[in-house]
Amino acid sequence: MTLAELPTRRDEAYRYSDLAALAPLWPVARETIALGAGETLARSIVQDAEAATSTARHLAIELGAGARLDLAVLNTGGAFGRIALDVALSEGAQFNLGAAQIGGAAQMLEIVTEVTHAEPDAVSRQVIRSVLADNATGTYLGKVAVARGAVGTDSEQSVRAMLLSRTATANARPELEIYADDVKCAHGCAVGELDANALFYLQSRGLPPAQAKRLMLQAFLAEAFVGMADEESLTAAALDRLGHIL
Repeated sequence: MTLAELPTRRDEAYRYSDLAALAPLWPVARETIALGAGETLARSIVQDAEAATSTARHLAIELGAGARLDLAVLNTGGAFGRIALDVALSEGAQFNLGAAQIGGAAQMLEIVTEVTHAEPDAVSRQVIRSVLADNATGTYLGKVAVARGAVGTDSEQSVRAMLLSRTATANARPELEIYADDVKCAHGCAVGELDANALFYLQSRGLPPAQAKRLMLQAFLAEAFVGMADEESLTAAALDRLGHIL
């Protein structure tokens, strides 16, 4: 595939994309974040375009030896919203991603990551939370690649999606590709609905049904932003968006 060619569904990173919505945005310009040895950066990205618009961003991230990036992402649309991350970690680097997607109506939202542990002793953590209502579709495709010789790699992916209606769709594919020994890599993935027993418990303590649901979803989404520099503002923005789909 050349730069000018629109992807097809045979391209794994675009398997669930709205290619018609992506076409006017193609090719998506790459934004670069490069940290030198020992540098640290905390950054937040909020993608909240107007309802009828389509947006796509592609970040190429390179972390030098011992560098650290804490990246928080809130993806709420418009009609199509895509954020792709390519991350390369040098020796002892650390990458932390906390991301939330909130969609309603017929929105299509996706986060696609490829994290490459190119050298030893690097750490990556990815926490992805999605809340989807109506006919919305939320996708997370995440690949962690451990190169030969990248011993001491420590990587985790935690992916959870909450469906508020039976017509919403969540696609999730955490993937590991490991070519080194002596590494610690784990991923977990779950798609489900709000716990009826937990909702009943909150209502039995006097909370109205709508407030009980909102409280549970608030706690669910907040997991993505724990420890992030903009934790409070990101959680507030997520709650504001949540109010539009409940």
